[in-house]
Amino acid sequence: MKDSIRGVVRGILDQYLERNHYRRTPERYAILDAVYSINGHFSLEQLSARLEKDNFRVSRATLYNTMRLLLELRLVLRHRFQSGTKYEACYEHDDHCHQICTICGKVTELQVPELAQSIMNTKLKRFRKDGFSLYIYGVCSSCRAKITRNLTLKNKDKK
Repeated sequence: MKDSIRGVVRGILDQYLERNHYRRTPERYAILDAVYSINGHFSLEQLSARLEKDNFRVSRATLYNTMRLLLELRLVLRHRFQSGTKYEACYEHDDHCHQICTICGKVTELQVPELAQSIMNTKLKRFRKDGFSLYIYGVCSSCRAKITRNLTLKNKDKK
C-alpha cells in the first residue's frame, strides 16, 4: 500500500473511532492494512489468509465487524458476484465498471472514462451521488470459444 493512502485511510479510521469513543485496537488496523495491501477483489477467506500470512490472527467476529465498519466508512466496497461476495479497497476509486461472464463467473474491471463522465454528469432528483458500480453481464471470449467448439463437434457428429 502506498504510504500516502495508508496515512489517509488510517486517519479516517482514527477520527471515526475517536469521535464515537471506540477503542483503537491493533486488529482493526491490521485488517485495514491487509485490505489495502490486496490488489483487486478478495473474499473474507482470502483476507483472513492474508492476515495469517502476516502472523496476525483475528476471530471471524472481529473480521466481520471490522469489515462492516470499513464499509460504513466507505473505505471498502462489497460486490455480490456469482462466485460469492467479494470486497475491495476503494479509497482512491469509487467508480467501478465490471464485466461478468455469466458462464464461468470471471470478473474483469473496465476503465470507461466516457461512461463514468456520463454518469457523473447525470442529474438525479433529491439524491447526491458519491460514486457508482456498473455490472455488465455477458459471455467471455474463453467461454464463447468453448461453446463454439462444442457446437462444431456436435454438428460433425450428426453428419
